[in-house]
Amino acid sequence: MNLVKKTLLLAVLMVFAFSSVVFALNQEVYPIKGKHKGGDVTPKEAYKMLRKDPKNTFIVDVRTRTEYQDIGHPIGAYNIPWKFYTTKVGKKGYKKVLNKNFCNDLKARFNPETDTLLMMCRSAARTIASTTAAVDCGFKADKVFNLLGGFEGDKVKDKNSPFYGQRMIGGWRLEGLPWTYKMDKNLIYQPDLKK
Repeated sequence: MNLVKKTLLLAVLMVFAFSSVVFALNQEVYPIKGKHKGGDVTPKEAYKMLRKDPKNTFIVDVRTRTEYQDIGHPIGAYNIPWKFYTTKVGKKGYKKVLNKNFCNDLKARFNPETDTLLMMCRSAARTIASTTAAVDCGFKADKVFNLLGGFEGDKVKDKNSPFYGQRMIGGWRLEGLPWTYKMDKNLIYQPDLKK
């Protein structure tokens, strides 16, 4: 085998090996956290979907109103909370209650026949339930997605890391995708505007 063929073969093998490592790393950063009735997308995949069909693709930020406002949110994300904070305090802080109007809130903003929903929370845990809820209330399963990693990503689990316990693994914000603190009245939780 001459030198050119060997070099070409080595280059192909290196590309294959690098691609496998990148795929494995992506799976590690964005693990599937549970079963639901929709699909799963990474933040970058979600961003591509938004850019490809901005008239019918929407991020639904299911975090609380406080998280949406104080931690920030993707530009253009609609806030429809999956749960609300209560005034009752438990062992882990303020308790939350399910948004009983979640399905109606979705249908008031989006078309179940044509719209693609990218469900997002802090780290993609609440979106498992909210993705299934969106499908159960009439949105097509192939058009509802759990945004893996959420807005903030997962916590560092290495106890030896100076970042242990901090949300620094994956997520919309850490991927460097567009986000803001700006509160647009067209995007915030609409029932609040009627109070």
